[in-house]
Amino acid sequence: MCGIAGIFEKHADNRELMSSMLDEMQHRGPDDKSIHVNGDFTLGHRRLSIIDLDTGKQPVFNEEKNIAVVFNGEIYNFKELRLELEEKGHRFYTKSDTEVIVHLYEEHGEDCVSRLNGIFAIALLDQRRGRLVLARDRFGVKPLHYYTGGGTLVFASEQKAIARHPRFTRKLNYKALHLHLNLRYTPGEETLLEGIKRLPPASVATFEGGLLRVTRYWRLEPRVNRHMTAREAMEGINARLKEAVRRQLVSDVPLGVYLSGGLDSSAIVQKMHELGTEINTFTLGFNEPTDELDEARRVANHFQTRHHATTLPVKPLEELPRAIWHAEEPKINLIQGLNLSAFVRPVTKVVLGGLGGDELFAGYDIHRFIYPFNRWHRRVPAPLRRLLAWKSRFIYRLQTATGTMGLDEYRRGVQMLCAIGDVERFYLILRNAWDHDEPFYKEIYAPGFLAAGKTEGARAREMFDALFRQVRQRDALDQVLFVELHSKMVNDYLLVEDRVSMANSVEQRVPFLDVDLVEFAFSIPVEMKMRHGMTKHLFRRALEPYLPREIINKKKQGFAANPFLLFKKELGEAARGMLTRERVERQGIFNHDYIRRVIEHAPSPRLRWHYNFLWILVGLAIWEEVFLHGRREEHIEAYY
Repeated sequence: MCGIAGIFEKHADNRELMSSMLDEMQHRGPDDKSIHVNGDFTLGHRRLSIIDLDTGKQPVFNEEKNIAVVFNGEIYNFKELRLELEEKGHRFYTKSDTEVIVHLYEEHGEDCVSRLNGIFAIALLDQRRGRLVLARDRFGVKPLHYYTGGGTLVFASEQKAIARHPRFTRKLNYKALHLHLNLRYTPGEETLLEGIKRLPPASVATFEGGLLRVTRYWRLEPRVNRHMTAREAMEGINARLKEAVRRQLVSDVPLGVYLSGGLDSSAIVQKMHELGTEINTFTLGFNEPTDELDEARRVANHFQTRHHATTLPVKPLEELPRAIWHAEEPKINLIQGLNLSAFVRPVTKVVLGGLGGDELFAGYDIHRFIYPFNRWHRRVPAPLRRLLAWKSRFIYRLQTATGTMGLDEYRRGVQMLCAIGDVERFYLILRNAWDHDEPFYKEIYAPGFLAAGKTEGARAREMFDALFRQVRQRDALDQVLFVELHSKMVNDYLLVEDRVSMANSVEQRVPFLDVDLVEFAFSIPVEMKMRHGMTKHLFRRALEPYLPREIINKKKQGFAANPFLLFKKELGEAARGMLTRERVERQGIFNHDYIRRVIEHAPSPRLRWHYNFLWILVGLAIWEEVFLHGRREEHIEAYY
């Protein structure tokens, strides 16, 4: 696992600039740093040594040294690909997984990435043609960003490296911010730094002759097998999960598992145990009543792992500036992963995690709300949908007229019911998006900001239209599982896990996102996945013979701090100190009167959305200092 970067700029010597870009990402690869120049192209690489510790230095070349690749990730099927390529006459000079990429490119061109099973961000320079090829893995596990302007192309694993280029001007992307405020992550290709884009998952970008062309090389196309029996489904789940884990054990260093005590991470431990692997397990507590330390230890004892447990520091918000510098967004729930990866690093630098299981097998609480209305959504005629939408807007005006924030949660519930017949709106309300209520803009934003039209053209719904269209003929829950895998999974969960693990030079792998397992999971009829309101009904049954009963029957907790408890501990104090009227009005984006009402409201567990909103605003204040004004080393105390 590494960090990569590159520049195309005519008649420029960018060695020194590239060195500073790589230094900005030292955490991604503390073991080595290298720069390669060919004509107007400069490639850079930071290495975290995991496979081929001795000869895996990058860039890696083909036999003629006219194709070079820098690469971040792991190719799990590289040994099989290497044998195939050797039979065709290709000669290898390393034992690394990276080298198969250059030889596959010689055989298949840009289509070579479709042969790779792994997690990756690739930059391949075909020096014969002056062609640069960028590629990202199917599910976006590994990040890749780029900027184009004035005939220059700059790319890197992290935005902060791109921002080092003198052509780049640091500005806040207001449209991306609006979407982030709705979803608590930034969807799509945009980032909060205007001008920097993400390469989408399962995509190849080809830069040649000064033009950048982006195409998809793979799409998930769910094909439900209505003839599948429950037994076949359970056997298929266990077989494919075991194979996914086996593939991802490839490493020349020890491996560990992030063990939450929940079903997904416990299943990974069980498969590793079944494969005869020595296992280190790591667990983090929040110093809260919902901590899962006891459940994690029960699983660790059951499978005789080497177990390690820790808890968050007493004042976790003190680490927020560092967390935001790594995440590059003012995201919620950064600090726990940052602390867990720091705890892991002295023991190992590769861990497996349970991300993806909920999206494949219907494991979130929101799925319990969506599933009962599967058939209802199809039966609501268009005139009734329009009437319900009008009632939803009326309910918003009625509730906000009371000025009682504690009723917001109930109002959102009623609005959700009014969205029956419109799966996309129903889902977005469940995910707490709010920009369908036009009057709420005046609560959130300052009058001058609204008058300037800086959020025009940005609506949460528009970011999901294309995804829902792909699966519109499916049941509502199937639609949501598909959409979340391609949206929230990529730009929320995977983004966070990559950044907070790599902050401490730890690589995280995700067996549940193995392509064979994903395609099989989406072939299972959705009515098998959930029964009688129980999330992961089928998955629980599949793992029943292998895991302790307490884990099979356990309610999902989630790896997240409670926003209400955090408000009472630290967030309230931080918000009072940082979100002053003077600062907010100088920033010119938000309505301070609304912020003050949230802060001064009596603490209540019904204000979860409001506390998450405060968290984002506190984080954004730090983000601006760090990314717009360059105050990286400042701590939160400096702001209040």
